[in-house]
Amino acid sequence: MSKRDFYDVLGVSKGASSDEIKKGYRKKAKELHPDRNSDNPEAESQFKEANEAYEILKDAEKKAAYDRFGHAAFEGGMGGGGGQRPGQGFGGGDFSSAFSDVFDDLFGDFMGGQRGGGGRRAARGADLRYNLRITMEDAYSGLQKTINVPTAVACSACEGNGAEGGAEPSTCPTCSGMGKVRAQQGFFTVERTCPTCSGLGQIIKNPCKSCGGQGRVEKDRALNVNIPAGVETGTRIRLAGEGEAGMRGGPPGDLYIFVEVQAHELFERDGTNLYCRVPVSMSKAALGGAIEVPTIDGGRGRVQIPAGSQSGRQMRLRSKGMPALRGGGTGDMFIELAVETPVNLTSRQKELLREFEDLSEDNNPESKSFFSSVKSFWDGMKG
Repeated sequence: MSKRDFYDVLGVSKGASSDEIKKGYRKKAKELHPDRNSDNPEAESQFKEANEAYEILKDAEKKAAYDRFGHAAFEGGMGGGGGQRPGQGFGGGDFSSAFSDVFDDLFGDFMGGQRGGGGRRAARGADLRYNLRITMEDAYSGLQKTINVPTAVACSACEGNGAEGGAEPSTCPTCSGMGKVRAQQGFFTVERTCPTCSGLGQIIKNPCKSCGGQGRVEKDRALNVNIPAGVETGTRIRLAGEGEAGMRGGPPGDLYIFVEVQAHELFERDGTNLYCRVPVSMSKAALGGAIEVPTIDGGRGRVQIPAGSQSGRQMRLRSKGMPALRGGGTGDMFIELAVETPVNLTSRQKELLREFEDLSEDNNPESKSFFSSVKSFWDGMKG
């Protein structure tokens, strides 16, 4: 069976540049890789064909010979610029060098690893969480608060790099600073994290005695935190770079402050509005008048109660609620009246109430007729 044209194999034109050839090969290698085509028995042979084509076309001399003589340039010992190595035919399946050219690009797709050369960046520090409880008054006005956070901080003795005296770490001899090593397993090239440096690409020959080579130590930190007005339970405040220090000079994590607003003995909150239940005397509810109520800012508000108000009636004090967290004004305060029944009455008070009740019946014929009907009903039941 005759061989296909190498340019057709890679899906590129004959005038393609080296970048276009590599791009075409990468696409084919990704498409035909046996790991992705376990149900296609022809995938392996097509994958080998693509590797063979790329092995020729990536080399300028071999490409020139192929452009001039075609496949004959590499058959029967014909010269023409960089033929095959002695004892190795391109159809024999040795194409690890071709695949290694794009291994870094494909590695992330096939293995989930990192792309590109160079060692792994120093590990970023962990994010931290701090739970902060504040009063509703503090949530109304906002506050500055100092908190103590136990965390890992950069070691001052080694300036965070983990080496004694702050000396520079050495390049890992196992991976030559790449942070990863490759092993050939027959047809495949497998890449793993370097076991010597744990992927950092560097090793410390003389670890710092203060931190044991970690580059960080445990310490309590005092931080000044600005709590804005209007926060509520569940509000999250992020302090960038105030989390745990990274290993060996790695960047720090972030600190997240989760706010919890304590319940208030007088007020209930719903968004920016406040609700307050206020006791009112029976006489005040009946006659009407002004009352004073406490407000969240520590002051007092004046409310006019209409005559004849009943329990459960709501009154509004505008702009006496909570401020909006990100601007947008202030909520309202809603007052719910709770009319109280007097207790522990004196003889004179009882006498006045009886007189009031009698007058109420005399002044309200409908009420008097109603009570007469009820009395007649009960008398009939007794008879």
